[in-house]
Amino acid sequence: MAFIDYYKVLGLAKAATENDIKKAYRKLARKHHPDLNPNDKGANVKFQQINEANEVLSDPDKRKKYDEYGENWKQADQYENAKQQQGAYGGNPFGNRGQQEYSGEAGGEHFSDFFESLFGNRTSGGARNSQVKYRGQDYNTELHFTLRDAAETRQQTLSVNGKNVRITVAAGIANGQVIKLKGHGGPGTNGGPAGDLYITFIITEDSTFKRTGNDLNTTIEIDLYTAVLGGEVTIDTLSGKIKLKVKPETQNGTKVRLKNKGFPVYKKEGEAGDLIITYSVKIPIGLTEKQKELFRELSVS
Repeated sequence: MAFIDYYKVLGLAKAATENDIKKAYRKLARKHHPDLNPNDKGANVKFQQINEANEVLSDPDKRKKYDEYGENWKQADQYENAKQQQGAYGGNPFGNRGQQEYSGEAGGEHFSDFFESLFGNRTSGGARNSQVKYRGQDYNTELHFTLRDAAETRQQTLSVNGKNVRITVAAGIANGQVIKLKGHGGPGTNGGPAGDLYITFIITEDSTFKRTGNDLNTTIEIDLYTAVLGGEVTIDTLSGKIKLKVKPETQNGTKVRLKNKGFPVYKKEGEAGDLIITYSVKIPIGLTEKQKELFRELSVS
């Protein structure tokens, strides 16, 4: 497999900050997401490369190994362990226990057969290395839902590694929540296990409801006459419109809590938070002289 320059994939310089990496990944992931390019196989490959690059560069430890070892970064730990063994046994990574001939120099540019077996620098070493199983890369992606979408259990189809994967997203998913699909990441090497797919859910803000945990908050305007005399208003809930009685002499800012009319509790069917309604009393304008006179009478009574 040809070496992939992760910095180049994300369009970044090697000195890029964590914030630069995050911004570049989100921008490119949206542009090349398979759901937005259903007939473009190239976009799917590009999307996988973007996820792979982000997986490595967004992890400080992996990035450090990648910067130092390049395409061989996955074997960095083995190489470091081998160097330590080399020092412990006087230059031979096997000490007196093995018959391997050591032909390199500690800290030099040459590697022993043992080191080369890790990286495949020689034919025999490469053959041994080809038998080592390596786990595939983890992938990361985002799914964007509206608040009302997230309030219902729904099916979602993703295109991963050229295949369609259908998942069920339970009602009540939270903004920023991450779920893992085991084995749906990058393919392993030499028969190694596949990586995992991590999906982050982004829930956009709603114009009517503000979510706080599993509770929903909304503000309802009522006219002055309803606030003073009482009456009835029609309000929106996630399950439809309902009528609600307003008590006489309701003050501006009064809150009313409707049990179990809020946001569904994740993976708990039939359970939901509360809907909290705040009344905003609307002051009338354009009053006639007669109406103003009535208010004057009320003000002195």
